[in-house]
Amino acid sequence: MALADTIAPHLPFLRRYARALTGRQDSGDAYVAAVLKALIADPRIFPSDTDPRVGLYAIFSRIWSSVALNVETGLEAAQAERTIEALTPRSRQVFLLVSVEGFSPAEAGQILGLSHSEINTAIDEAGREIAEQVATDVLIIEDEPIISMDLAKLVEDLGHRVVGTARTHTEAVAMAAKTNPGLVLADIQLADGSSGLEAVQEMLPKLEVPVIFITAYPERLLSGTRPEPVFLVTKPFQASTVKAIVSQALFFGARARNPGRAPA
Repeated sequence: MALADTIAPHLPFLRRYARALTGRQDSGDAYVAAVLKALIADPRIFPSDTDPRVGLYAIFSRIWSSVALNVETGLEAAQAERTIEALTPRSRQVFLLVSVEGFSPAEAGQILGLSHSEINTAIDEAGREIAEQVATDVLIIEDEPIISMDLAKLVEDLGHRVVGTARTHTEAVAMAAKTNPGLVLADIQLADGSSGLEAVQEMLPKLEVPVIFITAYPERLLSGTRPEPVFLVTKPFQASTVKAIVSQALFFGARARNPGRAPA
């Protein structure tokens, strides 16, 4: 099988990982583009003795560690420095690889070149980072009651407060204006047949807030060809996945704020 055909099914998910690491679509996609350029220049760097997805992420990891592309996307210097400083620790990379991308600890170690003990230490460190995350107010946009209840419990367990749950586009926009949340969790398909993407696009000109989209078809939103979500959770989701993405989204959110109370 040609190398292009081998890696093509894994590229949408590599984009998801890259965007979660950088907190931006353009910066994350720039790293993925760098991986593809490297493979075109020398296909022999792709490991033939391992799982293709593991091999692709391993090449990404090497490029991520050696090329500061996230400084070259128009970010102001302070934000760029914050990005590099915060994302260099392997604990965040390990946590995202295991909790979001679904790799086993052994595979994450293979991708990052870490031993079993180093992987376990990194996972523990990431857990502590999440536990220390600044609490904020959360708006949930989800038309399935059971899913919205699960999401509410997850974010409350992290110390955040749910300030509203919307089922439709109209409800979502009204609640966002009323509650001024520090984080939004949004389903893609809403009860009135509208798109969660459209509801969020209507909010954002008036509300600068990190948004996590929830979808059963993440590959449809990760083509890299148009403005797309930075943070995605795949349905059905794991609790650890939601926690990992919430942590990353709030880290990059300029408006994540403490709602003036002790975490629950």
